[in-house]
Amino acid sequence: MSRATQELPRTFGALRASSFSEAKLGNRTVKDEIRNNLICKIQKGEELFPGIVGYEDTVVPQVVNAILSRHHFILLGLRGQAKTRLIRMLTMMLDEWTPYVEGCEIHDNPYRPICRRCRDLLAGSADDAPIGWLHREQRYVEKLATPDVTIADMIGDIDPIKAARRGQDISDELTVHYGLLPRANRGIFAINELPDLAGKIQVGLFNIMQEGDVQIKGYPVRLPIDLMLVFTANPEDYTARGKIITPLKDRIGSEIRTHYPTALEQGIAITEQEAWLKRQSPVEVRVPDYIKEVVEQLAFLAREDKRIDKRSGVSQRLPISVLENVVSNAERRALRAKESIAVPRILDLYSALPAITGKLELEYEGELKGGDAVAREIIRAAVGKVYDHYLEGSNVAQIVQWFDLGGSLKLDEGVDSENMVRQLGGIQGLMEKTKALGLTANEPDAVRAAAAEFVLEGLHAHKRIARNEERGFSAEEKTRERREDVKTERPNFRRQYN
Repeated sequence: MSRATQELPRTFGALRASSFSEAKLGNRTVKDEIRNNLICKIQKGEELFPGIVGYEDTVVPQVVNAILSRHHFILLGLRGQAKTRLIRMLTMMLDEWTPYVEGCEIHDNPYRPICRRCRDLLAGSADDAPIGWLHREQRYVEKLATPDVTIADMIGDIDPIKAARRGQDISDELTVHYGLLPRANRGIFAINELPDLAGKIQVGLFNIMQEGDVQIKGYPVRLPIDLMLVFTANPEDYTARGKIITPLKDRIGSEIRTHYPTALEQGIAITEQEAWLKRQSPVEVRVPDYIKEVVEQLAFLAREDKRIDKRSGVSQRLPISVLENVVSNAERRALRAKESIAVPRILDLYSALPAITGKLELEYEGELKGGDAVAREIIRAAVGKVYDHYLEGSNVAQIVQWFDLGGSLKLDEGVDSENMVRQLGGIQGLMEKTKALGLTANEPDAVRAAAAEFVLEGLHAHKRIARNEERGFSAEEKTRERREDVKTERPNFRRQYN
């Protein structure tokens, strides 16, 4: 027994004499409980769904309305839109502790028992009947819908072994083995990817959603279970494929659409919150703001790209995974160079290609080009956009002129930051432009090197300078590249880091 429950009533008689009286709990349903606790949170001005970013003015108000209306509801959205995370947070709307008849498989309300065992136990004088306590986290049951789910899994079935062991008739109610739904009684039951649930199983949800009861096989047994049902689904599965039967749609009170972050700042906040950046390491990791913006811009551009399947979407897990890979590559470089600070560079974005290509579902045009090539093009476009944010209108003529006069620079990933800064410092006017990124003169070499490389990559993104694998940054190929661009009527993205 935990300390939290030591002072709670342990018998039915003590329960009736406590604050958990029949007047309070007797007729209150789960939906009433969640509604009342939500009202208290709103009145106190508490944050309803901490950690959910970007839904404050869209999804959250609709979820609140559904709860206040005592609706079963469904969240419709593409992958990586925090649907499951949001519904799991509904447990915060439940009471911290709830009494039940101890030993009951379906956690019966002591004041309103519905199973045969508990009704017999509490019949007449039952002050000594044992009472157990459920924490709010134990009142949430989640099931991923798969085609192999059966009615027995969801509702229940006859258990001949139980009947044999107890010496009971097979038709006795006490021989029933309860499924997931009855075991979630007095709680929240969530079904992820609802369209993947077989039609005959969806039919089994009808009575629960409308009348609040289930029937197990041929038993003349009615269990008026108390549940809030919530679902998630992909919009394509929910509508285009017609895999949710119409009567079930009709019984879902609210249909709520989720979405990806609408502003770059929201996406950055989500990625920073979810990415594993605060890691134990011999080196200090510093992620510049412009790197975070480029990583997030990748996802925004990918969602708009015609070569990427919009029906599948681009998950928010993409920028999270990319940022983790970018930081890991910078960490690896710092460890090999025996440096104390690891700062991600644009170079590291190309090392994170495995975290990008696996999360993109390509259309026909994208398949022809190849996932790797599409990802590289999106990286370059993202760098160009973020470059404009920091350096649009800046006079970079000196830098471009240095390359036009025959200058070239090949940056090796294995070069330590000090030597890299020395090489970059030889380009006239380059280090001066890093001030636009918020750098000061006292910044460590790793920070300065990353910033200078970003400026060069931005110039390349805008075709002011060229770069290829063999020769690095230069101006010699610029004219030829532009001729090829005109010829092919699309940007030449042949240049990239290994």
